[in-house]
Amino acid sequence: MAMSPAEAGTRLTQFLRQRRDSLRIALGRAPSAEPVLAEAQPAGCFFFDADAIPEIIAELQRRLPGQAARIIEQAEKIRRQRFDLLGYEDLDFGDPIDWHLDPVSGRRGPQLPWHRVPYLDYAAVGDHKVVWELNRHQHLVTLAKAWRLRGDDGYLTTLCGQWRDWAVANPYGVGINWASSLEVAFRSLSWLWVLHLLPPSGPVPPEFRRSLIAELGRSARHIESYLSTYFAPNTHLLGEAVALFFVGTLCPQFRSARRWRELGWRILLEQTQEQVYPDGLHFEQSTYYHVYALDFLLHARLLALRNTAPGGPENATLDATIERMAEALQTLAQAGAAPRFGDDDGGRLFDGSRNRTAHLTDPLGACAALFGRPDFQAACPQLPEEALWLLGAAGARKYDSLPAAPPRASTRRFEASGLFCIASLEPFPHTLVVDAGPQGFGNAGHGHADALSVQLVAQGHAALIDPGTCCYPVEIAERNAFRGTAAHNTLEVDGLDQSEPGGSFAWRTQPQVRAERWAEGRGGALLVASHDGYARLADPVTHRRWVVSLGNGLYLIRDVATGEGAHALRLHWHLGPDFRALDATGISAGEGTGSRLEGCRLRCEGPDGIAMDLITAQRDAKNALHRGVACNVGEGVWSAAYGHKAAAAVVRCEKKTPLPAEFATAIAVTSAGVADTSSLEALEEAPGELSVYRYRGGERSVLVFFCDSEKSWRWREWSSDAAFLAVETDSNGRECRRIFFAAGSFLETAQGRILDCNRQVAFWEWLRSEDGGQAICSDPEAVERESTQELEFPLLSSGELS
Repeated sequence: MAMSPAEAGTRLTQFLRQRRDSLRIALGRAPSAEPVLAEAQPAGCFFFDADAIPEIIAELQRRLPGQAARIIEQAEKIRRQRFDLLGYEDLDFGDPIDWHLDPVSGRRGPQLPWHRVPYLDYAAVGDHKVVWELNRHQHLVTLAKAWRLRGDDGYLTTLCGQWRDWAVANPYGVGINWASSLEVAFRSLSWLWVLHLLPPSGPVPPEFRRSLIAELGRSARHIESYLSTYFAPNTHLLGEAVALFFVGTLCPQFRSARRWRELGWRILLEQTQEQVYPDGLHFEQSTYYHVYALDFLLHARLLALRNTAPGGPENATLDATIERMAEALQTLAQAGAAPRFGDDDGGRLFDGSRNRTAHLTDPLGACAALFGRPDFQAACPQLPEEALWLLGAAGARKYDSLPAAPPRASTRRFEASGLFCIASLEPFPHTLVVDAGPQGFGNAGHGHADALSVQLVAQGHAALIDPGTCCYPVEIAERNAFRGTAAHNTLEVDGLDQSEPGGSFAWRTQPQVRAERWAEGRGGALLVASHDGYARLADPVTHRRWVVSLGNGLYLIRDVATGEGAHALRLHWHLGPDFRALDATGISAGEGTGSRLEGCRLRCEGPDGIAMDLITAQRDAKNALHRGVACNVGEGVWSAAYGHKAAAAVVRCEKKTPLPAEFATAIAVTSAGVADTSSLEALEEAPGELSVYRYRGGERSVLVFFCDSEKSWRWREWSSDAAFLAVETDSNGRECRRIFFAAGSFLETAQGRILDCNRQVAFWEWLRSEDGGQAICSDPEAVERESTQELEFPLLSSGELS
């Protein structure tokens, strides 16, 4: 009753078609081949012409000799019927290949009409994702490329033999490999690549090409009949539209080709507007699915450019969306790698083996040449093989001709998706990314319970990570473990997830996440965000996180839990697999209760001389609120790709305490050779009112104030109504270097007023310079008085300095 007439009509039509197909299959009367036109039609243009292939192969061998060797290595494995798929290696599907088998679980899908196959039932079919990955036939493309590289006809023999074997084992509409229209689409795209990589005659039997084209027609008809318009209107529908557009464009001999081409293109244009936020990110709230969608749109647009005029308002809109998506990806990956949020699917449109974090920037290579963007090239400094095939040698030369992009750090708020990217070039290029957005689209099937989680990437290496996905079936314990709150760098309450899982691709509850405050100055940034994921508890809890960038690689993260009663609070910090924990102070090793000390300091060292200090606040003699905090370094897990699982370190800080309560953590990006002498001290804590901390490290000391109320406050010689204040001095506190002030109207010390505004300003910042200092403000017209030039230093009293 809740369906629109259009949805009800579409679902009813698909239901009736399913029953018709079942009856035909039962009677042994499978649908005939798709009708073809009587007169030959001019073939559409693929990404490359046949006579351009030798030049592309030469460029591949010259630019990417390692990739060329890897293609041959994989082709040899495929000859032996061993397959590297997703995160698995050397999978054996039997001899002959069992195209319905999941070799990981040993389960096999039943030979039933496709709509009766319970592909989400792990007990019945195993992991459908593993089965489908083989049946995407991307390994046939590998064999075709290997033949082009080596000229060994044995690769073609294997290719044709495996395809014929598949066609016999997978008659139309029977079995798990017809159960998803997206998988039919992926398979169709692979066949099109095979057709254009192989010669039209010679070592390839003519009947192979005829059979493959006939099967393409049948597959396109299936996709059109069972589009995921309401079942999965996300990347499923995008992929199906791309396949219809490709088959309709490249196989014009079919009577339905024009309809497929126009339908696929129309869906692409519509779904681009539905699925891509104005900030350029995909609505699944997943980095991997963002790249998936970008791949689909980029391939379709490049094929359209080969076959239609590039102009027109619709094409301009699509171009703008693709460029906006590429800009979002480049911003997230500006430190050399993109952080992973949400599900990590494990498959790719062109080459399924390029499914690691390092490969997420691959689309930027083609986008750099397409849009003439040096910043995209900087994020993808080596042209990927995919871009070489898509653009040809001429496109590769355009990529090479782009001027070098100057180094820059772009701090950005992605308003619609709720991601916040804080970037810096010092001491290494790095980004800290915070997830303060919705959990995902609809039931958030590919989202994780990771509200307010942070990730840190430094010079291409992930220091604080999202551990990934590992698998999809909820029957496997890792599904909920990897997408649960404890697997992310955020606060867990009472051992529960922020959201309640409701199956492999759904959540019964989702938190409301709110970005309450965002201020970006010249040398720092502040984010305050909260979520109500624990409002469902008998004693509800709200988690509010303050993330502060204090410049030069220093970040302060304050987590506040408010509510009633006592709760078990646990804060998780998942270290990247390339980072090892050293020189732990106040931390126990292992999974025990940990050390009941006043604070902890951990030096983590990674590749290329990169280090990260993780420091939790210790109390002074007057402050007992940090007592009872147990800190330990334990063994966590991470997944490089779907199906992979390995050990990685995780730091946990926990306490059971009445609320309100808080944790404060300093994270410093530094060099491995720099001595770790940093500390974070809680000088005053009254959650809900005012909290004061002091960080000391290297040649800097920072006094930090957090105010949770909207009232004016006073602490020793300081008074203000600011929600946040940071005062940075040299290590002995005698020279003020910077003041960062947010969400307030005045600031005063014992020496007098520093700032007076006639209304609240988002931020005000003062930076020391050669001529004394420079102040900037988010609302200059609100400033009535600035007296920084008249201040005498030190600003702090002798008591504070001690």
